[in-house]
Amino acid sequence: MLREYAESDIEDYMETWEAASKLAHPFLSDEFHAQVGRDIRNTYLPVTESWVWESDGLVVGFVSLMGNEIGGLFVRPSCHRQGIGKSLVDHALAARGHLEVEVFKDNEIGRNFYAKRGFVPIAEKLHDDSGHFVVRLELVPSND
Repeated sequence: MLREYAESDIEDYMETWEAASKLAHPFLSDEFHAQVGRDIRNTYLPVTESWVWESDGLVVGFVSLMGNEIGGLFVRPSCHRQGIGKSLVDHALAARGHLEVEVFKDNEIGRNFYAKRGFVPIAEKLHDDSGHFVVRLELVPSND
C-alpha cells in the first residue's frame, strides 16, 4: 500500500535504504555509506516529500522527492520485481509531471530500472564526495 511517510517510519525507512543501497552500491566505502545514512536522517529526510510502500505493516520501499528530483528511491531486495519501484515512480511522475534523478554510473541495478521506466541520460559528472561518476537521468511523460 502506498502512503505518505510518517515520522514513525524512520527505522523501517532506514533499514530499507541500507539493504537496497548495499546491494546497488557495493563499490562505495563503508565510511561513505555511513555518512550518507546520517545525512538522510538529519538533512534530507526532513526536507523531502516522501512516500512509502507498506506491506504487512513494514515499509519495504520509498521514494523521496525534492521538487521534481528523486532524491531517493529504494526497495528492499527481498521485494524486488514486485512492481513496487514502478508504482513509486508512477506516483512521483503523476505528482510532478517530469522527473530527474542522479544515479551512480556503476549502479547497474538502478540504471537498468530507470532505463526500463523510460528515463534517458542528460548529463554525467564526477561525484566529488565518493570519487565515482553519476549520471543524471530525466523522464518526461509522453503525450499519447
